[in-house]
Amino acid sequence: MTSDQNIIYFVTGNLHKFNEVLDLFNKEKINFLLKQINIETIEIQADSIREVASFKLNSIKGQIKGTYFIEDAGFFVDNPLNGFPGVYSSYVMKTIRNKGIQRLIDDFTKTQAHFTSVIALYFQPLNKNFFFEGNVYGKVSKTIRGSGGFGFDPIFLPNIKPNKTFAELTTTEKNRISHRGQAWKKFLTFLKEIKY
Repeated sequence: MTSDQNIIYFVTGNLHKFNEVLDLFNKEKINFLLKQINIETIEIQADSIREVASFKLNSIKGQIKGTYFIEDAGFFVDNPLNGFPGVYSSYVMKTIRNKGIQRLIDDFTKTQAHFTSVIALYFQPLNKNFFFEGNVYGKVSKTIRGSGGFGFDPIFLPNIKPNKTFAELTTTEKNRISHRGQAWKKFLTFLKEIKY
């Protein structure tokens, strides 16, 4: 039986994100139960994903009884778009989508891109915020490929698996190498080791 103290709420309306995280969570021996909760957070436009995540986390303080976290991620096309869409990734995905990003690129052989993920956790027993970050680097694909994943996954070719986009990987394969997977490993290590 799990007490309220052992429940961690993932604040997200994105079922794809939740399922990726649940896959990671279920493979670990952790004395916490993961639950999804959908509460509207306030998103600001800031210079870094961490600033956005921190503001979102604090914007819902007092609305959830217990421990909760949000995860924020961005897709950065470092060359030739100087990091765009970055912190605007969610808006860009809703408007010009993957094809819009591709239209901004002339030479796909020279592209450099990365994903960044930040997990912002409010840990109720300590009344404190914690942050966990992950990054993965690669290129932009000239074609939209794959049916898995979500967002910019069909146009991102990670350096570690340069012949497949994120959308062509299984959830398990993606979690092994992804920005979210890296941030999660740090988060899960924290949950295993935390003393309170």
